[in-house]
Amino acid sequence: MNGHAIFENVRRYRGIASLYRQTAAFRPSQRWSLLEQASEWEARALLELEAYFAARTDYAAPLAA
Repeated sequence: MNGHAIFENVRRYRGIASLYRQTAAFRPSQRWSLLEQASEWEARALLELEAYFAARTDYAAPLAA
């Protein structure tokens, strides 16, 4: 997967998390469930970024030697 696609996924995941947080503000009875789902989407975005930068670091290390 190229960098553009990964950053697009991250943007999408964070957008979904934002929608869950906004919904939580208007649905007090479901707030904790919605905030938990928002947290899961944020974690997914972070994992995607970490994997991207780890792969770049692994790729660049042999080139630097």
